[in-house]
Amino acid sequence: MNYKLILVLGAILISSAASASAAKTVLAGGCFWCMEADFEKLPGVTDVVSGFTGGTLKDPTYNGDHEGHYESVEITYDPSKLSYQQLLDYYWLQIDPFDDGGQFCDRGHTYLSAIFVANEEEQKIAVASKARIAAEFPGKEVVTPILKASTFYPIKGDESYHQDYYKKNPIRYNIYRWNCGRDQRLKAIWGDKASH
Repeated sequence: MNYKLILVLGAILISSAASASAAKTVLAGGCFWCMEADFEKLPGVTDVVSGFTGGTLKDPTYNGDHEGHYESVEITYDPSKLSYQQLLDYYWLQIDPFDDGGQFCDRGHTYLSAIFVANEEEQKIAVASKARIAAEFPGKEVVTPILKASTFYPIKGDESYHQDYYKKNPIRYNIYRWNCGRDQRLKAIWGDKASH
């Protein structure tokens, strides 16, 4: 019996099983500190990374050039515990889907909300999800776009302090979040469904 072959096949099966139990998606909802904090507490989410996506500029930086990009988070989740639909249901409760100028106190293109879809199935689910939100608020335009996924650039290097900012700097983070009016606006839109 070829034990090396058995070990290699076993490793491939374990690797396949591990990748099948993890999926990734990228969402933008204004300040990535807040999005990271909100999604890391969602059961089924295993990792959230802050960064940029949606623009054409390579290797955008926070303090340098990130023109055309959205502040966003890459979310890794376990689809056996949390479906893409459930992830989007939660996402809507974290943003103001009617704001076409940014999110909360943060203004400009970088802070716009957006859903980045990687395939046709995600596109279909996202479109239906957006339609449900529009139906819930007749007469209001849901401006959050559904865009094709592009390269996600994690914040790194000298700017890596942005990762897990809410854990590393809880006082500053909470002051920023309160002063920005994020939770107050979410409560005004979503009422008791707001998660804060």
